[in-house]
Amino acid sequence: MDRKNGPAVSFDGIAKSFDGGATFAVKPLSLEIAGGSFVALVGESGSGKSTLLKMINRLVDPSTGTVAIAATPVDDQTSSDLRRHIGYVFQNIGLFPHMSVAENIMIIPRLGDGRIVNAVPDLLELVGLPGDVADRLPSELSGGQQQRVGVARALAGEPGLMLMDEPFGALDPVTRDQLGETYRALHDRLGLTTIMVTHDMAEALLIADRILVMSEGRVAADGTPEALLAGEGGAEANALIAVPKGQMAKLRQLEARS
Repeated sequence: MDRKNGPAVSFDGIAKSFDGGATFAVKPLSLEIAGGSFVALVGESGSGKSTLLKMINRLVDPSTGTVAIAATPVDDQTSSDLRRHIGYVFQNIGLFPHMSVAENIMIIPRLGDGRIVNAVPDLLELVGLPGDVADRLPSELSGGQQQRVGVARALAGEPGLMLMDEPFGALDPVTRDQLGETYRALHDRLGLTTIMVTHDMAEALLIADRILVMSEGRVAADGTPEALLAGEGGAEANALIAVPKGQMAKLRQLEARS
């Protein structure tokens, strides 16, 4: 499944209002995400990050402006055709409980053929799961294993672009950290373009190449983890970074007392 870098994604004057323009979930913005990059959208609840993400695969249509993937506007094709070429992973996983792991992986559109049936063991290995889970039901797996199946299902269509909406948010800290590292390695190996929504700034700093900090529907900061850690992102970014920095300082104080 090794391939060239995934596609670039661009937003040209896009905005989204759910009430006819009285208020905006996403205020007018334009930006480009380079192919092959790993971008994290970070911000408090209601900042617009999930709405921005969902405009890429047309789960939400913008009120104004254009979203394009590899320079092609997303509304040039039907939403179903568009989504066949985009991997999508979200917090609630969305596995069908009455279907086996293998059947869940194969349910992605255009995947009901022998090629994908034969690829299931490889996909499971790719996400760090043993082949014998293929015949199990989701209820027989841990939360972390289920989320790995969700990633395998998203990768089954060999997408160049992966969208992730709080993908690890429901997991315990150890599993979350392990799965984050696993996915980052997959991103690099497969040359994906990944756009991930997270409320956890520490997670974004550790696994993303670029961080967009959203506040009240606008991009309040845009930079590399190194730049944001150096204080170059402004007040909103500094407030989010202060949380993991403060926790680390307290842990060092506790460690010094022991």
